[in-house]
Amino acid sequence: MMERISTVAGVPKPQASYSTYTRFGDLIFVAGQVGVEPETGRIPFSFADQLKLVLDHIRNILESAGSSTDQVLKMTVFLKDRAYRTEYDEIFRAYFKGGFPARSTIVADLMREEFLVEIEAIAAAPR
Repeated sequence: MMERISTVAGVPKPQASYSTYTRFGDLIFVAGQVGVEPETGRIPFSFADQLKLVLDHIRNILESAGSSTDQVLKMTVFLKDRAYRTEYDEIFRAYFKGGFPARSTIVADLMREEFLVEIEAIAAAPR
């Protein structure tokens, strides 16, 4: 059975036609998350602040679905600039202390000029 969830507490609501996550069986597919503060809609200026928000959003989404960052199987990361690579890897390590998921990193233009990073994830969520 498939479920599409659009609203998760502590995570910005989608501003376009997509679900925050989709559950299919024991898998959770998290839509690309960006660094937007859910309460204010503010986008932090610094890369580190945006990345931490993105990873917090993903953690909140997974926990709301009965999963966790320890269950992340694969992440696709979109960086606005490869110059963020070292900072990104240092912060990423702090969020995944139990082992790292498979990961792809792509340098790309993002949907808004202010966005410096976007991450999508696939995680296990056994019922």
